[in-house]
Amino acid sequence: MKAVILAAGEGKRLQPLTFERPKPLVTVLGKPLIQYVWEALPDEIDEVILVVGYKQKMLRDFLGNNFKGKKVTYVEQKPLIGTGAALMLCRSHVEHEEKFLLMYADDLHSKSAIKRCIKHEAALLVSHVDDPRRFGVVVLNKDGTINNIEEKPKHPKSKLVVTGVYILPPKIFYYGAAEHPESDEYSLIHAIDKYINDYPMHAIETDFWLPIGYPADIKYAEEVLGKRGK
Repeated sequence: MKAVILAAGEGKRLQPLTFERPKPLVTVLGKPLIQYVWEALPDEIDEVILVVGYKQKMLRDFLGNNFKGKKVTYVEQKPLIGTGAALMLCRSHVEHEEKFLLMYADDLHSKSAIKRCIKHEAALLVSHVDDPRRFGVVVLNKDGTINNIEEKPKHPKSKLVVTGVYILPPKIFYYGAAEHPESDEYSLIHAIDKYINDYPMHAIETDFWLPIGYPADIKYAEEVLGKRGK
């Protein structure tokens, strides 16, 4: 099974930590974020399609063509016009697969939760948070499938949010990548929201997720991981 990992962004919210390195190489307890992501990949994943852009040579040098037993294939995103556009660049690498894993190169996740997620044809990991306004907010149907996803709403309809881990079938490429109404970027969430109008997508609640968006999140992650003995 293949995984697509999005690692092209400049990590502006994490500045100044990203002035000299790409966000996936920012460290938590001395270990780069991308290594935590790699270690959370289920054993079923044998190849990673890594979308790179900002300071990509550093990532290529760190991971090489094979990292921790998984083949690495690089796809360059230029210009950086959103996560939806990044996914579309990977189409030729995964369109003949039954399904593939998609995730970001920086947040910290539970391997066991991702393993539960890959059992489905289409699914995403979700988590309950106190303030969902900075995330994609998920509304469920009565059967537990996803009704809709609203990106960073001012008035969230639930406290259940997208964690950035998806299991997707190649049919997702038929839905394209919609341009975000408030920017010139192409949004992954908008493409997925169109997909779930036609097909069911399961919401799998994770048991561990640490989103890394700002410098303060690094300190918090170190405290949490320190308590877990990581």
